[in-house]
Amino acid sequence: MCGIVGLFLKDSALEPRLGSMLTDMLITMTDRGPDSAGIAIYGTEDPAISKLTVQSDTPDQAFASLEADLSAELGSKVHMRHKDTHAVLHIPRGHLTAARTALAAINPDIRVMSSGDTVEIYKEVGLPKDVADRFDLRSMSGTHGIGHTRMATESMVTTMGAHPFNTGPDQCLVHNGSLSNHNRLRRKLQREGIHIETENDTEVGAAYLTWRMQKGATLGEALESSLNDLDGFFTFLVGTKDGFGVVRDPIACKPAVMAETDQYVAFGSEYRALVNLPGIEQARVWEPEPATVYFWSHANSSAPTEKAA
Repeated sequence: MCGIVGLFLKDSALEPRLGSMLTDMLITMTDRGPDSAGIAIYGTEDPAISKLTVQSDTPDQAFASLEADLSAELGSKVHMRHKDTHAVLHIPRGHLTAARTALAAINPDIRVMSSGDTVEIYKEVGLPKDVADRFDLRSMSGTHGIGHTRMATESMVTTMGAHPFNTGPDQCLVHNGSLSNHNRLRRKLQREGIHIETENDTEVGAAYLTWRMQKGATLGEALESSLNDLDGFFTFLVGTKDGFGVVRDPIACKPAVMAETDQYVAFGSEYRALVNLPGIEQARVWEPEPATVYFWSHANSSAPTEKAA
């Protein structure tokens, strides 16, 4: 049992409140997942930079000279924002792959939490409130975001085992459920050259979607394919640069509820995660259908895409 939440803003006036609203939603789901927590926030894009969010168990030592060391390796100025055990590295656009290679050489113990142009992922072991306070998530602004509270089942309680999982540029996944064929699928994806770091089944789900999209599928098509290729029971919430998508397995035994107003689209494992959102009393509230892909995108004027597989 885990808790997942998501918020897609249609009204830009709400963007300064995104972190605060998502944090409240996340904390409400604490009893569904007290082991660890994480949030992915999608901010405003800067065409000159990309971002790497990194983590270290010894941040004062690991991050002390990281900005200067990485700048020297790339031959371009890198800027760093340090938040507790995490840091966000602002990399000149076009140097992201080189930065990841250089980072591994500078300090292989530094872990990459997320990579892309707009996404930042913060996740750690601990109660959702404590994780949110450590990273001051309430102060963050953005266009949309997703979050997760974890109750560990198939792998250890670690930072790397926490959600969201980022396996492609600006793409991440949170998951409630259990995939029964993740070991076989992990081996297949690794043979295809997909990098997977943990034993967590959710990372395999995220990597599967990345692999399908590398093969030319849209996110919607990748989500549809997951209904045939992934065994088990699951509710997926996927973040991308433009929006987020939702899909539930054909049995849909894991709880899920959505709400939509003129200002936002919200997702929660339970309705209580949504009760403090502005205007929720007037929202259209529904349970997403089994084996149906939903997707909202800022690129398409916030119009929802819905397709039964």
